[in-house]
Amino acid sequence: MSQGLRPETPPGSPRAYVTLATNDDYALGALALVNSIRATGTDADCVVLHTAVPDDALARLRQAGARLIATDLLPTSDGFNATHARDALHARAAFTKGNKPPFHTPLDNFVKLRLWQLTEYRAVVFIDADAIMLRNCDRLFDYPEFCAAPNVYESLTDFHRLNSGVFTARPSEARFEQMLDRLDRPGVFWRRTDQTFLQEFFPDWHGLPVFFNMLQYVWLNLPELWSWQQISILHYQYEKPWQDHDKADRLRPLIELWRGYAGQGPRLDPASLPGPG
Repeated sequence: MSQGLRPETPPGSPRAYVTLATNDDYALGALALVNSIRATGTDADCVVLHTAVPDDALARLRQAGARLIATDLLPTSDGFNATHARDALHARAAFTKGNKPPFHTPLDNFVKLRLWQLTEYRAVVFIDADAIMLRNCDRLFDYPEFCAAPNVYESLTDFHRLNSGVFTARPSEARFEQMLDRLDRPGVFWRRTDQTFLQEFFPDWHGLPVFFNMLQYVWLNLPELWSWQQISILHYQYEKPWQDHDKADRLRPLIELWRGYAGQGPRLDPASLPGPG
């Protein structure tokens, strides 16, 4: 196994959905995601890369059928770490469209690059832990590297930027080393961490339909794009569905849908849910 990764069990499939949990909050998100993926009937592995996750949360993920792999932070320089620490990054590039939760740690975001070290898999699909899968997405394993959906949640001008909450990849140690070489250079600043880096590293990225990474703010800002019949993956960007926050009442159907997969309520059929507005 590649350096920096410590798996509990061998792989069970040549394909894997991969997520990242870096604390107890994101472990809860990962649990809902794993449950939602399993509900689609896939035979792909559900891999959870994890750093500082309590044992009881890991036990719940294990019981849900996740393949757990402990991982280290990337071996980045002190200068890189200081530049991308939470307070330093947010001082230079504050989030103005929504509120990141207090448990959001920018340096952790780069750990998702370790999925390129999962060379036991032929193909992987990364999904952020603050997302759920609503219909089977196994066809994504046949998509090329690197595919991602656009970062659309405010206006159609967002289509030129990718969102790294869902993307396709082909594991390769050589590719991982290339990424590390490009990632940590003197004076570098990745404004939106892994998302900005991946867009620069893959400038000719292939665009997925927005329905493979439907951002929750579309519900608020672009209701004409919303279609429960077409959404494959729902991504709770900014405020999380397990938080109390000022948009919760407006996002209530989305939150109740997530709660069902988190084991906090009945599982709802998206087709039974109302549309925006």
